[in-house]
Amino acid sequence: MSKELIRLSNCTMSFDGEVVLDGINLYINDKEFLTLLGPSGCGKTTTLRIIGGFQTPTSGDVFFDGVRINAVPPHKRAVNTVFQKYALFPHLNVYENVAFGLRIPKADDKGKKVKLPEKEIHQRVMEMLEVVNLKGFEKRHISQLSGGQQQRVAIARALVNRPKVLLLDEPLGALDLKLRKDMQNELKRIQQAMEITFIYVTHDQEEALAMSDTVVVMDGGKIQQIGTPEDIYNEPKNAFVADFIGESNIIDGIMREDGVVEIFNRRFQCLDGGFEKDEAVDVVIRPEDVDIVPEDQGQLRGTVTNVTFKGMQYDIIVDFYGFKWLIQTTDLSPVGSRIGIKIDPDGIHVMKKSQYSGMFGDYSSYSEEYEEIGDASLEPDEADGEDGDEKE
Repeated sequence: MSKELIRLSNCTMSFDGEVVLDGINLYINDKEFLTLLGPSGCGKTTTLRIIGGFQTPTSGDVFFDGVRINAVPPHKRAVNTVFQKYALFPHLNVYENVAFGLRIPKADDKGKKVKLPEKEIHQRVMEMLEVVNLKGFEKRHISQLSGGQQQRVAIARALVNRPKVLLLDEPLGALDLKLRKDMQNELKRIQQAMEITFIYVTHDQEEALAMSDTVVVMDGGKIQQIGTPEDIYNEPKNAFVADFIGESNIIDGIMREDGVVEIFNRRFQCLDGGFEKDEAVDVVIRPEDVDIVPEDQGQLRGTVTNVTFKGMQYDIIVDFYGFKWLIQTTDLSPVGSRIGIKIDPDGIHVMKKSQYSGMFGDYSSYSEEYEEIGDASLEPDEADGEDGDEKE
């Protein structure tokens, strides 16, 4: 069983009367990879800074290993931080950048300042360079390194002091897409090799799902949902989480009874229960969970209004009774065609109404975006060719 390492209890943070964090309650386990995920301004970086000791909550408590640490300064916490700007020393080589923190004298049990022996510094630096796959780079100058290599030097420098927790604030933001993917795998590998707690901040949903043991979704200074990546994706708590994590069609529904939800005056079997009879609900249907069938066999019938080629699949916008859905499929249905759809019970997820109801889910707002990248759309006569560029 995992041991709790950090707890935030009713933490609130205000700046000039504006509430940035609103009564956050969160615990983080030892050796866990936990990600704080949300849009800009949601409070995730403030949460990270409170854990690191760079900010003190306006109210509430921070506990580390059961001890309240609100007043403990950053350098006395068993925590280190890697920022998006790596803050490496350009005049020092890789070895000296990593060794820098070890050369600062530390107070021993009697308060006397003690320097680490050079032999131990060398051993620990070389150990860390091996962990981050930079063995042989000791004498390189920072200007000679790629962005990904600089990132790994920053991580080695943060880890060489052997913190119990590493805080990472959007550390991959400056890297290109391929390097980000490589570094995601690298970070997860390093975290498992070091067996320490990583607390990671990002607004990138894919990054959070790929790396984390636990994802904390935030918005408006509040935690919206905490769970495993699978839970967050498959069982979102409200329309905000459903929309923010992946693509979603979010439709108004009525829960007629356990296992039966009504959408567009048609009843669908689902796996959800525990709602009031005839309760108004939000229904989430992921684009990949919709099967396209001939029009006369569909549970719902609609018209294809847009097709975009995405390499692995087509993104198809379909108009059902004025509400536009996104469907992801490997089979092309050309613009203007009439189609039917079928949805299995496990492809339907029912959520309670929330403050976010009605704000997301209709892809009519995406129509301009899809028109702008029309060169990626396939007309019927292009379906057999290879003219469609892959566009994100």
